[in-house]
Amino acid sequence: MSLSFPGETPEYRAARDRLLDREAALRHEMEAVAEQRRALPPGGLVPEDYVFQGGDGAVRLSELFSPGNDTVIVYHFMFPRDPIDDRPGPSSGDSAQLPLDQGPCPSCTALLDQLDGAVEHVSPHADFVVVARAPVEHLTTFAAERGWRRLRLFSCAGTTFSRDYHAETEDGSARPMVNVFRREDGGIRHFWGSELLYAPAEPGQDPRHLGTLEPVWNLFDLTPAGRGVDWDEQLDYCCE
Repeated sequence: MSLSFPGETPEYRAARDRLLDREAALRHEMEAVAEQRRALPPGGLVPEDYVFQGGDGAVRLSELFSPGNDTVIVYHFMFPRDPIDDRPGPSSGDSAQLPLDQGPCPSCTALLDQLDGAVEHVSPHADFVVVARAPVEHLTTFAAERGWRRLRLFSCAGTTFSRDYHAETEDGSARPMVNVFRREDGGIRHFWGSELLYAPAEPGQDPRHLGTLEPVWNLFDLTPAGRGVDWDEQLDYCCE
């Protein structure tokens, strides 16, 4: 490598080259992890064809697969939010009338804001859906208020889906899991879940179970200030 930028010092270039070595190693490790994930043996068969409620009525898990797709990626939206989350709720619209502990999680919302644009690019290869325990009317109302156009949202209220796939704690609190399902001749199998959410994190770090999926946090990692320790996603930044 012989890159240089205007005005940089030899000390900067030497430090940058050392960092570049680590960035290349990280790229290699990320691909190695992805390859190991793809090579997982068959996961467990889904115990039942869960029935969700969508804006157009009831939909079974087996019906979430579009023609030609054999994979469904499910994001478990924390709606209602974690009971100890005291960040402000929506500042306007019908969703603002919900009790705070029954409203949407700001962090999940921030991620879904970003993924709404990605769905169109993903859909030829895999289906992406969002499930939550909130009533479907709350989901569709909030989606309209956020301007989401591509996300498919379903209520799993009344099912054990979230509990079965570790998106709900024993006390009933929601957790932001991602679970991936694959349709095969023998039925639907669980392929992968973001279990890193539950693994111990390094001191001062959040779980980062979706660390490679979150554009906002990854953009912060490119800046001198980094992620910081005194900021978190909000539903409305003009009201902080």
